Amino acid sequence: MNDYQNNFDPRVVVAKLSKPAYPTWDEKDEEVFESLLRIAEMIEWADGTLGPFGKVIASDARVLIKPNFVLHRNEGGWGMEPMVTHQSVVRAAVRAALLAKPSEVIVGDAPIQSCDFEHLLRVMNLQGWAAELMRQDSRFKGIRDFRRTTCKYIDGVRVASENVLPEDLFVLFDLGADSLLEPITDQSERFRVTCYDPRLMAKTHAPGRHQYLVARDVMDADVVINLPKLKTHKKAGITCALKNLIGINGNKEYLPHHRIGGANLGGDCYPGDSKIKRVLEYAADQQNYSNSRPLGRIWGGVATQLTRVLHLMGDNLGIEGSWIGNDTIWRTALDLNRILIYGRPDGTMDDSPQRRVVHLVDAVVAGQGDGPLSPQPLELGLLFGGSNAAAVDWVGAQLLGYDPQQISIVREAFSEFRWPLSSFPKDGVRVLGDWAEVRGQAVLYPQGWSNASKTQFAHSGV
Repeated sequence: MNDYQNNFDPRVVVAKLSKPAYPTWDEKDEEVFESLLRIAEMIEWADGTLGPFGKVIASDARVLIKPNFVLHRNEGGWGMEPMVTHQSVVRAAVRAALLAKPSEVIVGDAPIQSCDFEHLLRVMNLQGWAAELMRQDSRFKGIRDFRRTTCKYIDGVRVASENVLPEDLFVLFDLGADSLLEPITDQSERFRVTCYDPRLMAKTHAPGRHQYLVARDVMDADVVINLPKLKTHKKAGITCALKNLIGINGNKEYLPHHRIGGANLGGDCYPGDSKIKRVLEYAADQQNYSNSRPLGRIWGGVATQLTRVLHLMGDNLGIEGSWIGNDTIWRTALDLNRILIYGRPDGTMDDSPQRRVVHLVDAVVAGQGDGPLSPQPLELGLLFGGSNAAAVDWVGAQLLGYDPQQISIVREAFSEFRWPLSSFPKDGVRVLGDWAEVRGQAVLYPQGWSNASKTQFAHSGV
């Protein structure tokens, strides 16, 4: 039951639904649940009496379910279906987990700071469902927001609420020189994350110091069920099982997403160099440094005008690492995946896996285009799952028409480093289920990632 080496199972199972659509409000989640059960049976998670996760979840185990709840609205106006893990998938996973007789089941995520979490749960019809299930079954502990900082934008200025949750609800990890960020770290304090004071990040990531602050609910779990939404992603190329683990971290200043400057100047925010972008980066930093709302508005106005100039010049990549040359975000995401598997609740790392992790991907309606915040619907009609995030993402990248070898977060997950994420090579991934029935579709990619796509979708090479 507690054979954590199953985290390195190379099998991925694809289940095709009868149509690329979710249950309507008045329909039950039966087809989603049955597809989950089929995946579980093929990959040997299921137990006849204890449901889809009967061989994964031990009696009295603590279970954490991690969906993708990135934002309460689609910034591109395309609706919520390609945006977040659908409520039917969340409900099916919770139902399946409870059948295995765990001691507790928690659903939790840390969306971006400006997400209105309560509104998100209402929009997804999860708020009332969660409250009713908690009344019916005391083992279900509800849906938790793991963010320690939230924010709103007033007149274009970020207004933050800090320390929303006490720090003792989190576990501090420092991977030090073993962090995958260490090879690109120097004294220049280049790490950035959008709309955040870079001085705070300089305290958490520096030569020999690479800290993450992970929700204690995650580290206390015996089993983590990862429920990503398959989407294209402007900074990482793809968000799937690996990238979804960004949401176990509570504070944004622990999450390097890119390095300031163009590639010609030692950064990875954009290719080459650009005088306009250097000024824009300076304005953005000044806005993020400012504690004065009037001054913040001034610098924000400067940044807005410079961004408009770039758009008029036909440049939509911006200064946030939204291109294939981003060499930072994949390192951050893989560090968190290593912590999830090998991290102890006391903030230290073991050389052996510490918990079971399984991944069930929502690709009924996937996201394409400018994901993760403005995705357009890509109707695939699929759920797929596996026990190894690298293998799952290798398949997910192909479903999006990518050459997985061109996607750093996927390719590097198979690399050799301390606390590895795979024990098999890329060509060791085994795909079961309805893979032969999957037909390629034309996919819209973020502007900076079109070179990573295959010229023709193919099943070979998986």
